[in-house]
Amino acid sequence: MLKATLKSLLARKLRLTLSTLAVVLSVMFVSGSLVLTDTLGRTFDNLFANIFTYTDVQVSAKPAVTTQQGGGGATDPTTPIAAATVDKVAALPGVAKATGGVFLNGATPIGKNGKVVVNQTGQQFGGSWSGEDDLVHLYQGRGPQADDEIVVNNGLAKTAKVKVGDTMDVITRDQQRATYRIVGLMQYAGGRDSMAGESAVFFTTRQAQSAMLQAPGQYNAIDVKAASGVSDEQLRDTVKASLGGQFEVQTGKELSEQSSQGIKNILKYVNYVLLGFGAVALLVGVFLILNTFSIIVAQRTQELALLRAMGAARGQILRSVLLEAVLIGIVGSLFGFLVGLGLGALGAQLFVGLADGAQVAGLGFPISAVIASFVIGIGVTIVAALMPAVKASRVAPIAAMRESATPDRPLTRLTVSGAIVTALATGALVWGLTGAGGATLALVFGGVLGVLIGVALLTPIISKPLVAALGSALSWSVPGKLGRRNSSRNPRRTAITAGAVMIGIAIVTAISTIFTSLSTALGDTLDQDLAADVVVLGQRTNEIPPLITDDQLKGLQQLPDVQTVAAFSADAVQVDGKQEFVTSYLDPAAVATVLKLKTDEGRIDRLGPGEFMVDRKTADNRSFKLGSTITVTFAKGQQKTLTLVGISGPTNVGGGIVVDYADAKAGFAFPQAWQAFLAAKDGASVTGVKDAANDVVKDNPKVQAYTKDEYISSNQQQFTSILVIVQVLLLIALAISVLGVINTLLLSVIERTRELGLLRAVGLRRGQTWRMVTTESIVITVFGTVLGLAVGAALGAAIVTALKDAIGFGAITLPWMLMVVYFIASIVIGGIAGLIPSVRAVRLNVLGAIAYE
Repeated sequence: MLKATLKSLLARKLRLTLSTLAVVLSVMFVSGSLVLTDTLGRTFDNLFANIFTYTDVQVSAKPAVTTQQGGGGATDPTTPIAAATVDKVAALPGVAKATGGVFLNGATPIGKNGKVVVNQTGQQFGGSWSGEDDLVHLYQGRGPQADDEIVVNNGLAKTAKVKVGDTMDVITRDQQRATYRIVGLMQYAGGRDSMAGESAVFFTTRQAQSAMLQAPGQYNAIDVKAASGVSDEQLRDTVKASLGGQFEVQTGKELSEQSSQGIKNILKYVNYVLLGFGAVALLVGVFLILNTFSIIVAQRTQELALLRAMGAARGQILRSVLLEAVLIGIVGSLFGFLVGLGLGALGAQLFVGLADGAQVAGLGFPISAVIASFVIGIGVTIVAALMPAVKASRVAPIAAMRESATPDRPLTRLTVSGAIVTALATGALVWGLTGAGGATLALVFGGVLGVLIGVALLTPIISKPLVAALGSALSWSVPGKLGRRNSSRNPRRTAITAGAVMIGIAIVTAISTIFTSLSTALGDTLDQDLAADVVVLGQRTNEIPPLITDDQLKGLQQLPDVQTVAAFSADAVQVDGKQEFVTSYLDPAAVATVLKLKTDEGRIDRLGPGEFMVDRKTADNRSFKLGSTITVTFAKGQQKTLTLVGISGPTNVGGGIVVDYADAKAGFAFPQAWQAFLAAKDGASVTGVKDAANDVVKDNPKVQAYTKDEYISSNQQQFTSILVIVQVLLLIALAISVLGVINTLLLSVIERTRELGLLRAVGLRRGQTWRMVTTESIVITVFGTVLGLAVGAALGAAIVTALKDAIGFGAITLPWMLMVVYFIASIVIGGIAGLIPSVRAVRLNVLGAIAYE
């Protein structure tokens, strides 16, 4: 039996190739995801190791409020360190040298075109020039000697197209824009223009202390070099013992690990997303492999029956088919891993390529990717081949005498099973979406997966009427009628093939429905609840938000056609010991007017020092009442107890905790306005107000004025961008399903070789044969697409309805244009998928086909 299995496998090379391809496509996405995250992880390990290679020990002051990246507050170590502390560290035993320095994110370079010179990393550093060392050396020119001179990294010079002797405007952390002369260009060790695509501007120490740290005569870090014979760990312990707990003392190795871990935490979630799409690809792959083995077993009915007649037991037949599956799984897993390895490496190159200057780590073979590839590849193949293998073991010896395979079994059991799975999955989905269960997320994912599987099980019974209806549009000719009948005469095979298409289309449609509904809801909310005609805001290019200066805000308020100006700032603080994001209205009465806020309790038109207000939803969630107090620790270190004096009505635009501007000005890292909403006077031109506002902020390249419609459109654009990414990633699953159509039709052509020969013999021309096979392909693909659109729209609508109150969804908005595009694309894809099988069918030798088997 082993020899017979191997010979049977090798004798049909096309069948072997198609089966293996199904496994390769199922494995490569998961393998690629794991390889990508492993490569990026090692890349950032190497990057930060290089950055801190020449750092023995670094000292920084602990900030009053520790905030996370993207939290909206001051994420840099901005707490100043006195010069006396540097002298104290320098005098410690084991210290060879202690150098105070300033190095912070937030030096925004302005190009020759007057616009911000951005980079993909969001890192725009500004620091003090302390001369060349092991890490930094001058590429051209000299170091800055006057406060209006700077040195920039060569990467920034190339991006901004500047050279030594040119001038460049820089907006520093004190929000002052000044013109500096470039007197030098620097590189990092190894001739690198940047470490990871960041920009770096170096000032004199005095200018950096004033403009970047806003603390003349002080520093934000101390670089400590160990004396000969003193280890980094010994030096760290000595410095830490001397300075106490208010300072952070770390070795270069610890700094490298800490910085790298922060990036890895982000990559972990990226990996989860990619693995999620990999799971979709696997699910589609299961259908593809199941269909492939089902067809193979059907084609080998007579061969298996002969083996049974020659004495092969049922167990031997079962093991024979499963052995074939294992061998295909091993080969497919190997190639799937290798393809995934290439895809992961390519993805890492593209990802790191966004950060010009970073070098991708060498190609690795992560053990997790190797294990996952073979466990998934072999496991999925065995699971998918199990039912066909059982069916093969039940082939009776008498079948060897028959012309064709055994007829398809009734669909009753399959239909009942599909109905039960769909009902249970729908219940789990509703339970999870309503929050009734504890494991809500698991219930939702399980429910979605169950619905897809349940509908796939119901597909055979659905296919008969639906395929007939869809095929009738192509049945105007004999080839069209034959193609329609071919696609409907084996409901199981058609259902499995169409099911793979259905899953990919359903997930894309569901996600499109969710994001389209959310985008529409956001647009409607802003349109209804925002009584502003012009919005002034900026795009964030580093950790510092784009700010509107006080003078610019006064200029906006003095515009003759402006009725009201409402502005706010925000920052990350600690509220009762927990990090939270709070806002501050520069004029609460103006904000209440522009955001259409209504008083629910107390007063919301004014605040005083030590007071705060909230919206009704926040008050209910936090059990706040008028007179409730909170303890707030601001970014600059002040701790203050605030009293609730007002609660606004429900709102979708302005909410959360709002503190008085006097408190914000004293405690926020950046108290200036982040955004300003302008309401024009009656009869004033909105375009004119926008142009006038842009004229006021023309010297601030980070800020721009937009009309209300432009502002709404820019907010909706983020959902469009996410949707594009999702669609691109799900193209893999759709590609697998399309290849499944090709695979099915190719095997079907092989199975119907004799039938095709007879049709050709009775007069079916080559062109008609091509149209017949192509029609079958189009019908199957369109059937799967229509089913996917229906299921996806239903799933998306269910999720939108369930999350309406929690997330603020409006009415369900179906992505009609995208759905039409998917439908039209399915016709094109079906035609393309039918090309290869139709070519094989057309090229059949008529006499050889009639005599086939």
